[in-house]
Amino acid sequence: METPYNTIGIAGAGAMGRGIAQIAAQSGSTVRLYDTQPEAVQRAVRELGAQWDRLQEKGRMDAAAVQAAKQRVQPAASLQELADCALVIEAVIERLDVKKALFAQLEDIVGPEAVLATNTSSLSVTAIANGLRRPQRVAGYHFFNPVPLMKVVEVIAGLKTDPAVCEGLTAYAKQMGHTPVQAQDSPGFIVNHAGRGYNTEALRIASEGVADFATIDRILRDQAGFRLGPFELMDLTGLDVSHPVMESIYRQYYDEPRYRPSAIAAQRVAGGVLGRKTSEGFYRYAEGKQQVPPEPPAPAVQEIPPVWVSTRAARRAELYQLLKDLGAKVETGQSPSAQALTLVAPLGFDVTTVAVVERLDPARTVGIDLLIEDSATKRRVLATNPATRADMRDAAHALFARDGKPVSVIRDSGGFVTQRVVATIVNIAADMCQQRVCSPRDLETAVTLGLGYPLGPLAMGDRWGPTNILEVLFNLQTVYGDPRYRPSPWLRRRGAIGLSLLQEEA
Repeated sequence: METPYNTIGIAGAGAMGRGIAQIAAQSGSTVRLYDTQPEAVQRAVRELGAQWDRLQEKGRMDAAAVQAAKQRVQPAASLQELADCALVIEAVIERLDVKKALFAQLEDIVGPEAVLATNTSSLSVTAIANGLRRPQRVAGYHFFNPVPLMKVVEVIAGLKTDPAVCEGLTAYAKQMGHTPVQAQDSPGFIVNHAGRGYNTEALRIASEGVADFATIDRILRDQAGFRLGPFELMDLTGLDVSHPVMESIYRQYYDEPRYRPSAIAAQRVAGGVLGRKTSEGFYRYAEGKQQVPPEPPAPAVQEIPPVWVSTRAARRAELYQLLKDLGAKVETGQSPSAQALTLVAPLGFDVTTVAVVERLDPARTVGIDLLIEDSATKRRVLATNPATRADMRDAAHALFARDGKPVSVIRDSGGFVTQRVVATIVNIAADMCQQRVCSPRDLETAVTLGLGYPLGPLAMGDRWGPTNILEVLFNLQTVYGDPRYRPSPWLRRRGAIGLSLLQEEA
């Protein structure tokens, strides 16, 4: 099988280097595997062999293909044995000084046309190449763990990278069965940059006491369709990994508020409460099993009061139909009666602000999140304000749980939970397009493959309306007075003229 690079070198025999070696050998390349610790190379060769044997047992590779792949992986006792490689991929510790020193050595060993690729996840490709005689042949080639399963690879051009180098790496990624995406040399590249909104906004919501970790996770899984809640995800990754990335991107963007980390995460890292690996994180783990606090049942209410819906409620017609389906007695007057449960459905505003602006009795006012149509969700989310009476809260909870759909009741929050998180994700993605970090198409591909979101962030914006997302952001900025929520010009302009966020400029 022909490949753009018939013989490649891999420096670093850890999990990442081993994963790259696996897909490269399976694609037909001879792989020279080097590590400063020879036993790491031998261990990697054994583990690769065992992995291919398992694939054969499962019928996913035949005996001839397994034997050929094993023969293509050759241990290298020194860097000099990489001299004839057309491509060398570095997969060593994430330290700029170590990577620069390694490439300086390799430049004296490999041929003048050989490509040097770094698998860095957070360091500048330009900085790594700086000081080399031929920085134009250095590029980023960022794979994700586990490499055979995570099918996306970021191809990153440094400031001086020859475009032909990225073209070759792109073709090779396809040969290995991966999907390449092109990124400029910027903090976090695509996936780690686009992923800033999910965890940091969830941490901010928790820090405000809006809801506990488990409730926030339930809402984002059931209402927005994420596979893992943010706190489940951080426990799985480990805060010792995810928090430094949050801090690094925040600092590299000179303390940009959109990427601001959380003191909650910093405190947990300091205390060694890191997630699954320490049996305690945002959840506790017993024998590796997540311990989730039970969800409180819907309250038993003798009689549901009549319901009045704000004239400014989002999806007002849908809300009326839902109330009718749930058997509620709906008031249709210009203002609620003295007994009515008052429902508001704001975008971005908190329940308190709406009650004040619309001159409603806050004691009887409850909010419902209707950014996403009710029929598309597996959970309803209600919010009280500081003055909401317990009987009105319980009545709303009981009413919206009548058909068996779970209901979460949270404390007052501009944008509830889903609105805040989705709008933050969409806004960061839009600003990445504004900065020309990557194309909209590559952004969507990278995020869906690299982060497993239910939709790419720009598709999320289109799905629930750029105008609605803009309204959420403008109103969040009003409620919190925080530039974190200022809309990206890319989003603002497209929202204003009703243009798809996925449409590129001519």
